[in-house]
Amino acid sequence: MRVALIQMRSGTDIAANLAEAERLIREAAEQGARFIATPETTHLVQKDAEKLFEVLQHPDDDAALPFFAKLAKELGIPLLIGSLALRTTGNRAVNRSHLFGTDGQLIAAYDKAHMFDVGLGQGENYSESAHYDAGNRAVLANIPGAKLGLTICYDVRFPYLYRRLAQAGAQIITVPSAFTCPTGKAHWEVLLRARAIETGSYILAPAQGGLHEDGRNTWGHSMVVDPWGEVDAMLDHDLPGVLLADLDLSKVETARTRIPSLLHDRELSGP
Repeated sequence: MRVALIQMRSGTDIAANLAEAERLIREAAEQGARFIATPETTHLVQKDAEKLFEVLQHPDDDAALPFFAKLAKELGIPLLIGSLALRTTGNRAVNRSHLFGTDGQLIAAYDKAHMFDVGLGQGENYSESAHYDAGNRAVLANIPGAKLGLTICYDVRFPYLYRRLAQAGAQIITVPSAFTCPTGKAHWEVLLRARAIETGSYILAPAQGGLHEDGRNTWGHSMVVDPWGEVDAMLDHDLPGVLLADLDLSKVETARTRIPSLLHDRELSGP
């Protein structure tokens, strides 16, 4: 199963971001990808809340959704748009993954469950919950040949979500991201490999990368990790591009048979 991860450097111009995403998605399809995934906040990276809500649309009005649905249908491939920022009510939003099928229909949607509310020091502070509402359910979906679990970025620090998806049958878990550079350098590869090892799943992590128009700097280094925790493919930079990998889904069963930890949960008392 050939997959492609799209690495982007999305800016504040939605039309330009859609055009760049389309260019890279078409490039991936031309190289034989049968499943394509884009990063978190594919169509807009804007950290200024006032400017964000000037352009943010409700799902029914957002041009990106029919745009990507049409592209998935034209190319005849399942297409995961890692996430789009979408207005809900007032100045509130969700960070939502969208999985489109080969017919362009929406198969599944997932709202990021864990909000990135952290202070990294040196003036780098984030408070997603100030404007975004967290999702409250795990999502598993079928694509041709595989069961797919959906997560987004900061979710990767919460192993119970990945365990739940794997125990429900996920063979592949996606982690579209816009990781900061400090946390990316320190934790990106380690966390992705850990989630793969713990679950015996393929981990696909398409990322935003580089210095964005709004001043945010993201890590890039999109990565595919196999169920034994080995890095199958990685972009060693933060530039826009396409990462291809050929998945052998039999490795999922092999890993889970060799280390059947998904079957060994116990209820413990204390502390």
